[in-house]
Amino acid sequence: MSESSNEITQFEVGDILSGTVVKVEDKQVLVDIGYKSEGIVPISELSNLHIEQASDLVKENDILTLQVKKMEDDEIILSKKAVDAEKSWDSLEKSYENNEVFETEIKEVVKGGLVVDVGLRGFIPASLVETYFVEDFADYKDKKLTVKIVDLDKEQNRVILSHKDVVQDETKQQKQKVLQSLEQGQVLEGVVQRLTSFGVFVDLGGIDGLVHISQLAHEHVEKASDVVSEGDKITVEILSVDRDNERISLSRKKTLPGPWSNIQDRVSKGDVLEGTVKRLVNFGAFVEVLSGVEGLVHISQIANRHVGTPQEVLEVGQQVKVKVLDVSEKEERMSLSIKELEQEQEAAEFKQYEKDEDQSGFQLGDFIGDKLNKYK
Repeated sequence: MSESSNEITQFEVGDILSGTVVKVEDKQVLVDIGYKSEGIVPISELSNLHIEQASDLVKENDILTLQVKKMEDDEIILSKKAVDAEKSWDSLEKSYENNEVFETEIKEVVKGGLVVDVGLRGFIPASLVETYFVEDFADYKDKKLTVKIVDLDKEQNRVILSHKDVVQDETKQQKQKVLQSLEQGQVLEGVVQRLTSFGVFVDLGGIDGLVHISQLAHEHVEKASDVVSEGDKITVEILSVDRDNERISLSRKKTLPGPWSNIQDRVSKGDVLEGTVKRLVNFGAFVEVLSGVEGLVHISQIANRHVGTPQEVLEVGQQVKVKVLDVSEKEERMSLSIKELEQEQEAAEFKQYEKDEDQSGFQLGDFIGDKLNKYK
């Protein structure tokens, strides 16, 4: 047995030793381990990741900690990646147990996901990269992502990570933070996320609230898209917060000037307006004179004669002219009259009749006067 052979027998598979790189070849590295026979580190044992050539990772005079993988005759096959992996398992297990979030760089984009270096080869499946679908992962190479370990199996040498879970956790935390900060009566700005048949969902900065269709505007809204669009920034008031069920009711209507706001600047006592009969009740008729503003024509003010029921004279949808008797913004009330307009019309017609009579009488006198003068 040769001297080198004697020396080799002093090593056992699994031993950890230190060596200095003496030569870097394309597919392997030669390491001085203190004996005549240099140790060989094949490129496949240099890293847990794929590398094209050994010089991508090490250079001459680097000191490496290595594990004996195999002994064949005068050759000792060594592994750097086995040592790196063993070192990493302890920290990875702790990280997994503590549900830690850490940053890692994407080293490779492969079919089905992304490969990272976490001391050994870690894998982020495509389904765990983002909360949304990604068509092409090419741009992710060399990008840093925050991740957490979702599956760890030392026997299988498997490390599965997720960026999606980190994003979802952050979203959940933000949601709770916002939810706890909301109070009834608060006025906030939000972004319209979704339109439905019953209203719109508005993002308040991490959590959605619902503006029911009846709370979109002061006037009746047929469909939400008549008032808002996705992506619109709108101001809303919080009507209620149900923290247990994470439900928030909102109103856009309450933040808008009401139809009665500054009504006295737009409508004054004595004004004549045109309106639409909206409702008939036993004591009169409600007439809409402005959008969202209805006034009451009391039954006694419907016509210039006795009226038994409003239906005798008016019908819903009918266009009518009304005179404003009184208006109050505070009480959101307006008194209207059709009768006064009829009386004024009759008075005007009578005056015109009298005027016409006077004119015709005057003309007759002139005519008679002219005739009389001829006989003088």
